[in-house]
Amino acid sequence: MTDVELYQKAVEQLEKAYAPYSGFSVGAALLSNDDTLYTGCNIESAAYGATICAERTALVKGVSEGHRKFKSIAVASSSGDFTFPCGICRQTLVEFGPNLRVIVGNLKGQIQVFLLKDLLPEAFTSIELDKS
Repeated sequence: MTDVELYQKAVEQLEKAYAPYSGFSVGAALLSNDDTLYTGCNIESAAYGATICAERTALVKGVSEGHRKFKSIAVASSSGDFTFPCGICRQTLVEFGPNLRVIVGNLKGQIQVFLLKDLLPEAFTSIELDKS
């Protein structure tokens, strides 16, 4: 799957988001090392701490299906501009590989790709991370 195709899968998730409080919908598409696709959207709660981001929704789906290694995650938002994973999502994702590719895009059709370790340098962990 190309970066553009993965980003488009994230865009498709925007319509599924539940964001009545912020009005800010986010979609994510996560690709495992064996090319299994997991998607997610943000789901807000009146108890704000119970809100879950799109990236973690996709990750939880993947991990709960037995995957532990992922290649790429694409993130899209209703803002139409480049939207990056929040700090909590970055921290959660890094547990599964600091070399995860993070793909973001905008409504102009531009795509940018980063490595997670560059978005979260010196990540906290109490375990030895798989550097692959």
